[in-house]
Amino acid sequence: MAERAARRIAENIVASAPAGWTRAVLAGTAGRHSISLSGEYAVADSPSWGNPITGPSKELGSLAEALKESRGWEHTSLEIVCQPSGEYRLVATAGAIGSLRGQGGGFQAVLDPRYRLPQPGSGQEEGTAAPAGDPELAMARFREYMQRRAAILGRPERLPPPASAAALDEAERRIGRSLPADLRALYLIADGGGPRYLLEDYAWLSLEDLIAVHADLREPVWFGWDAAWKSVVFDADPPSTVRRCGGHPAWLPFATGEDGNYLAVDLAPARAGRPGQVICIGRDYDDGPAYIADSITSLLGQHLRLLEQEAYEKEDDYIFLLQPECNLGTWKIVGKLPAEVPPTLQSLHINDAIGLVDLAPLTAAPHLRRLHLNRCATADLVPIRELPVESLRLTLEGGDLTSLAGHRDLTSLDLGTTGPMDIAPLRTVPNLRGLDLSRADVRDLTVLADLRDLRYLALTARQWTVLLDEGKVPPTLAAVRLADDDALLDEALAWSGRLGLDSGDVFRATGTVGSDAG
Repeated sequence: MAERAARRIAENIVASAPAGWTRAVLAGTAGRHSISLSGEYAVADSPSWGNPITGPSKELGSLAEALKESRGWEHTSLEIVCQPSGEYRLVATAGAIGSLRGQGGGFQAVLDPRYRLPQPGSGQEEGTAAPAGDPELAMARFREYMQRRAAILGRPERLPPPASAAALDEAERRIGRSLPADLRALYLIADGGGPRYLLEDYAWLSLEDLIAVHADLREPVWFGWDAAWKSVVFDADPPSTVRRCGGHPAWLPFATGEDGNYLAVDLAPARAGRPGQVICIGRDYDDGPAYIADSITSLLGQHLRLLEQEAYEKEDDYIFLLQPECNLGTWKIVGKLPAEVPPTLQSLHINDAIGLVDLAPLTAAPHLRRLHLNRCATADLVPIRELPVESLRLTLEGGDLTSLAGHRDLTSLDLGTTGPMDIAPLRTVPNLRGLDLSRADVRDLTVLADLRDLRYLALTARQWTVLLDEGKVPPTLAAVRLADDDALLDEALAWSGRLGLDSGDVFRATGTVGSDAG
C-alpha cells in the first residue's frame, strides 16, 4: 500500500509539471492532524519559487497512514525527486530528521529529544482572578450561534452526539487537569466535530483528539526547532495576560486549524489573565500565543457580534468570520531605518536596505528583543550592546563581534559575514543557545567546541565536515541543521549518522510513471 501511495504522489507531480521542467523535488511531513508540503519544479531560466509543487497532500496523507499501519510510524518525513522521464525516487523516515525546504532550506535533526528550550514565562507571576466563563451562558450562546449560522446557510449544520459526563471525567483524568466549566458544557452539547470552520475558523476537536493533540504538543518535535531557537516570546496584548512561553502543559487545545495551529484554553495565565482564557498556539506562534478572549463564553459572544455585523464571508458550505488583526510592537521596514523609533518596539525586521544600516536609533528602544537584518548589512554592533536583544540576525561587513562579548540576553545569533570573522567573543556570551554560521566565513570553527551551553547549530556541509573531522562538535547540542539548499534526504541521513544519530527505519520507493509534460 505504501508503494502505491508513493507512486500516486509521483504521478501527481509529473502530471502537473510545467513545460521545460528538468527536475522536481518535494519534501513533506505528516502527523496527527497536520500535513505540510513544500517543493518546486526546476525550469531553465526560471526561479524555483515561480514553479511550486501543489496538490498531493491527500496522497501524502495516504502514504503516512500506510506507513503508520505497516511500520507503526506516528510522524513521517519524506522527500521525492522526479524526472521528466517519469522516473522517481522517494525516501521516507520516521527518525528525528526533517526537511526545511520552504523554510530556509536544508535539513535539521534532533540529537536530544528530551531537551526543551528555556521559556522566559516560566517564572512569571500566576494570575489569581476567577474564571470568566459561564457554562449556562456558553451553552445558550452556542445554540444561538448555530441557529444564526443555519439561517445564513439555509440549512442546519449537523453535530455529533454529546460526550458523556463519564467521558469528560476520563478525559480530565488523562490530561491531569479539569476543563473550564464553559468548555465542558459545550462537550455536553456535542463531542467536537461539526462544521470545518466553526470556532474562530478552526475545527472543533473531539475529546479523544483533544487528549491526543495535548500529548503531542507537550513533546518537543523536530520541525519546531529551526523556528523555535531564534524565536522571541513577546509580551502579549493585552500585556501580562499570557505567559511569555512558546508552549505550556496547561494550554489545552480544543480546536485545530489543520495546519499546526490551535485554539487552546489557558489554565495557567499570567498575572492579569483569567483561567480558561482562549489563546492561539502552535506552528505560527513561536513568538508566543495570541490572546483571543477571556473565556469560551466570551469567544462565542464575539462570534455572535461578528454575525450581527455581517463581518463574515460565505463560500460554498463554509462561513469565515472576519477577525481584526493585532500588533505586538513589531516593525517591518523596507530600506533605511528611521532616525526615530518607538520606545515600545519589541521586534524589528529591516529588509533590503541600500548601504550599511546604522543601528544607532535603536538605543531609544529599551524593550527591543528581536533584531533581524534581511538582505542588508551593518558594520557596527555597539548600539545594541546594552539592549535586551534575544534574537539577532544580521550580516556584518567588516567590524567584529567584540560588542557582543558578555551580552547577557542574547540567546540566538544568525550571522553572515563579508569576510573572515573571529568568533572567539562568543565564548563569553552566557546565554547563547542557538547559532547559525552557514552564511559566515569563520576563521576557526573549532572555537565552537568551547561553547558549552550551545543547543542548536546550523552549518553548511563543508563546515560540518571540518568540525566533524576535527572532532570539535559542541557536546551539548540538542538539535542541528545541515543548511545547504540543494542537500537531499539521503545526504542528510549520512550527515546525521556521522553525528551519531540513528536514522532508524527508512522507507524507499522507486519507479517510473507516465509523463505528458514536456
